[in-house]
Amino acid sequence: MHDPAASAHPVRGREIALLTNPTAGRGKGARHRDVALARLRESGFVVRNLEGRDADEAADLARACVADGVEALVVCGGDGLVHLGVQAVAGTGVPLGLIPSGTGNDVARYLGLPRTDPAAAADRIIASRRRTIDLARSGDRWFVTVLAAGFDAIVNERANAMTWPRGQMRYNLATLAELRTFRPIAYVLQLDGETIEHDAMLVAVGNGPSFGGGLRITEGALLDDGMLDVVVITRMSKPKLVRSYPRLFTGRIAGVQEYVHRRVRTVTIAAPGIVAYADGERFGPLPLTVECVPGALEVIA
Repeated sequence: MHDPAASAHPVRGREIALLTNPTAGRGKGARHRDVALARLRESGFVVRNLEGRDADEAADLARACVADGVEALVVCGGDGLVHLGVQAVAGTGVPLGLIPSGTGNDVARYLGLPRTDPAAAADRIIASRRRTIDLARSGDRWFVTVLAAGFDAIVNERANAMTWPRGQMRYNLATLAELRTFRPIAYVLQLDGETIEHDAMLVAVGNGPSFGGGLRITEGALLDDGMLDVVVITRMSKPKLVRSYPRLFTGRIAGVQEYVHRRVRTVTIAAPGIVAYADGERFGPLPLTVECVPGALEVIA
């Protein structure tokens, strides 16, 4: 849907696209967009105000804007909308800006952006300071944060199939339900060509250090080191998994005996029956090969 004001006469002639998920963060998306849009237009930007009826339409709008030569693509939403925006701008040199309004907002954390003040976030766009970061790529798809392929991904699959309750409680219930029947998964990993096998609870591949609203599973991962951080939590008793789970949120997991952490340029993950999630979005079934692509994304940070 186009906003008629988007075609008003330019003040400085700098045209950007603002793509919003209005339902992000239980409606924060629409509220934050209204604040940011006013701020950006007051500062002289010509803003194409866009929102898709669904993810496919939003992706089409994002790609069309980039092809049209906008100065930047700014997304107003959570990590899911960042993920969608990245597919449109990766490798193009068109920078991605962010007005955070999701529930997790891990990318905003990475970049030190204001997560609760859309006017302050818009001011960062106006200042237009750019930073180049790495992305992870599998086939023709990209991700910014973490690819999860194990217990956490199974929980995601179950939670997505549930219609009740809403929000975080649905994930908590899905976690408890999966814990009852979960068995370690047989993984075959290729780490820069070296093959290793593990019976494990989960495998995570991080371009950045956290996902899921601050779950610091790949603690220490850097956005611009040209490397992926691969974390494996090997076979662990269920009581210990429950006890250790909170430590993932703080990143203080290194003392846990079952924790394996490697830095690589490429990784192939294979395991039966597992669908991987990346940036919190359903990414695809294993096996998957993931590579780090240095400097693939320009961000306004």
